[in-house]
Amino acid sequence: MTLKVFSAEYLDDLVLQAVASPRRRQHRNIHIDYTDRCQRLFNAIETDSYLRPHRHGPAQGAETMIAVRGLMALVVFDDNGEIKQVQRFGAGPRLVDRNIAVGAETPPGTWHTVVSLEGVLNFV
Repeated sequence: MTLKVFSAEYLDDLVLQAVASPRRRQHRNIHIDYTDRCQRLFNAIETDSYLRPHRHGPAQGAETMIAVRGLMALVVFDDNGEIKQVQRFGAGPRLVDRNIAVGAETPPGTWHTVVSLEGVLNFV
C-alpha cells in the first residue's frame, strides 16, 4: 500500500496553479478514475472564477466539501434557479468567526455552486 500525503507545499502549488489559470481555479483528483465510488479532489478557486450551478445524480451521490484554506460560500438553488440557502465555509488561521462552517454536504439532485469569497493567495 502506498500512502498518499498532502503537504502544505502540495496545497501551495495547487493555489499557484489556480492563480495562473485563465479559469482562475485548479483541481487535483485524489481518486484513481471516475469509476471510483467516491470522487475525491482538492479544488482551489479564486474570487473571479465562475463555477456554473450544477447537480449530481443519484449514482454520483452526495457532494461533500471540506475547506482546507480560504473562505467560500455554497449556494443552493431550487429547480427554478431561486436561491434557497447560502452557507459560508472556510478554514485557515485568519478565520476566527465561529459561525463559519468548515464544510458542507449537498445531497444528490441538489442544484448548487461554490463562490470564492476571498482569494486563495491570501491563505498561502
